[in-house]
Amino acid sequence: MDSNSKSQNKIAVLLVSHGSSLPYAQETFDEISNLFKEATGYITEVGYMKVAEPSLAKAIDNILIQDENIEKIIAMPVFLSFGIHTNIDIPIILGLNPKETDPRCPDGNYPEDHYLNGLEQVNFKEKIELLNPIGPDPLIIEIIEKRISSVLKKSKIDTDPDKTGVLIISHGSRLNYNREFIKSVFNQYKQNSDYIVGQGFMELMEPTIPQAVSEMIENNDLDRLIAVPVFIAPGVHTTRDIPTILGLLDDDSANSHSHNHHDSSSHAHGDSHGHHHHHNEKIDFDGEVLYTDPLGADSLIIEIIKERVENEIKKS
Repeated sequence: MDSNSKSQNKIAVLLVSHGSSLPYAQETFDEISNLFKEATGYITEVGYMKVAEPSLAKAIDNILIQDENIEKIIAMPVFLSFGIHTNIDIPIILGLNPKETDPRCPDGNYPEDHYLNGLEQVNFKEKIELLNPIGPDPLIIEIIEKRISSVLKKSKIDTDPDKTGVLIISHGSRLNYNREFIKSVFNQYKQNSDYIVGQGFMELMEPTIPQAVSEMIENNDLDRLIAVPVFIAPGVHTTRDIPTILGLLDDDSANSHSHNHHDSSSHAHGDSHGHHHHHNEKIDFDGEVLYTDPLGADSLIIEIIKERVENEIKKS
């Protein structure tokens, strides 16, 4: 790595995740953390914004247990796009100034049951540098191509690229950050793809997934649809909500999954204000539907995080 061992010993890295009650997400972020540590040698911990443990404050405590002489913590939000979580929630939890006024609570006085009320104190008096989220990095496109190549091995039909559609799926947000992110990803992928490419949002924005599919099949004779969830880790959205919309999971199975694997992030995102309405719509498509894995702990995700951290160190 570019930094010398002396500076390396004074810096630690906090990987910030949203948090989920499902085990898959924590397994993914543990793997990301382990791969990053192997690649860089930095003291590294994962902290969760809510739902899962350790919290961000406890993750910082874990860093200091390993080395109480740490002088700087670089916090990297392992989120794909900006949003309320990256611009408001995470800075406040870390004891930093939010990047913008909170539209949910402009005066900053959060109700008693809000997760930003009664926060654990972060016991670190030195500098915390909060980086930007991953964003529409070109390496994301490479991961998408890898996921598509992998799932095509399961296809039961042989058809031409112009009869195969690729649907890029994002969560959706009441803010524009998510739209800007997925638009860039969509444009980058479409420029170099032989497939018919569309993009849709799981909720809160249009086009919805069914609307996007309808537009794709209206203008093209498609035999096969490959749906790509542009999410970091598996969770309720990728294992229940999106498969249900795609018709890969029936409502009874989805409800059973929901009862057995409750995840507050599926209905209480800071950006969504608790309004979820994606369950009422399903796609109308008679061809083969293939569904890829999320981005996961891909080596290219590690490369992005490593580059961001090292760029921050060079500025120091």
